[in-house]
Amino acid sequence: MTVVHQDVTEGETRAASPEQKTYRIASIPADGIGPEVIAAGLQALEALARRDGGFKLDVTEFDWGSDRYKTTGALMPEDGRDQIRDFDAIFFGAVGAPDVPDHVTLWGLRLPICQGFDQYANVRPTKILPGITSPLAGVGPGDLDWVIVRENSEGEYSGVGGRAHRGMPEEVATEVSIFTRTGVERIMRYAFELAQSRPRKFLTVVTKSNAQRHGMVMWDEIAAEVAQEFPDVSWDKMLVDAMTVRMVKDPRSLDTIVATNLHADILSDLAGALAGSLGVAPTGNIDPQRRYPSMFEPIHGSAFDITGKGIANPVATFWTASQMLEHLGEADAAIRLMRAVEKVCADGVLTPDVGGSATTQQVTDAVCEAIRGDNI
Repeated sequence: MTVVHQDVTEGETRAASPEQKTYRIASIPADGIGPEVIAAGLQALEALARRDGGFKLDVTEFDWGSDRYKTTGALMPEDGRDQIRDFDAIFFGAVGAPDVPDHVTLWGLRLPICQGFDQYANVRPTKILPGITSPLAGVGPGDLDWVIVRENSEGEYSGVGGRAHRGMPEEVATEVSIFTRTGVERIMRYAFELAQSRPRKFLTVVTKSNAQRHGMVMWDEIAAEVAQEFPDVSWDKMLVDAMTVRMVKDPRSLDTIVATNLHADILSDLAGALAGSLGVAPTGNIDPQRRYPSMFEPIHGSAFDITGKGIANPVATFWTASQMLEHLGEADAAIRLMRAVEKVCADGVLTPDVGGSATTQQVTDAVCEAIRGDNI
């Protein structure tokens, strides 16, 4: 691993103050385009720290991922979580490689961090950015502005189950979804609180209780119980299959959304596509109690088809970095970063996935320049 110090000393727009804070960031670029977009994100964060003057970043890079797996048999060391436990946040690229089974990479790196650090709230904001065209006719910036809250610790991705009689005609495989009252209550409460903080104060609870009569019925019942604590929040309930239709046909009817691990995983990819590209979709894996570091990642995956071509869209990583700054308490810097991203997108400096011709570096340089020129 390599230590990179993002110092903010000479040539700054704003002088560093005695109260300047230092945040320790664990960077895990991992696979595919991960190193490219994480490098872009760190460049933007450094420009932002220099522009702000009130904080700096001390970044430590960890070389965990599929390359490590192919040489050592493990994507991360046995004591990996202990190595990053005391950081303020984790900045994650993407995991997955064509020559390594997906369940090996997911369960070998990302899920051990998310579940081991109890990052039970996966928060995925989605909106149409200026200059980016949605595939939905007549829908533009302001018409689609959602936050999807994904239960991130149990449900369909609990890892409970197994296989017996492998290779035999009677082979059996089980995958058990686990729903606990504790897990459902806390994600519902988080979602209602988030909805309460947004202007519309409206939450949609996604379910499939018509077919899944145990875990999902409890999910619905707990949603109704928690809703009583938030009389100022309006809410409704939607079956997951009907939800896909509503997202496409009536995006303005939605605001904050909460769903299970599997349902939200699928719906958030649809949301990213409806907003123009998965290349602009961010994620925060949050431990709301702040017992452990939270992890921030773009959701586009490792995208080996464009790895090394210099055209990976860094916008999702910038947005993810903005989420990280907000979580760290640097709300003004988070807003400034998103303001720069929206300006650059509106100016048409876009990568090919959203109809442009700019490279990753050109978009990054433009965002950094917008940060430096932001006088608000």
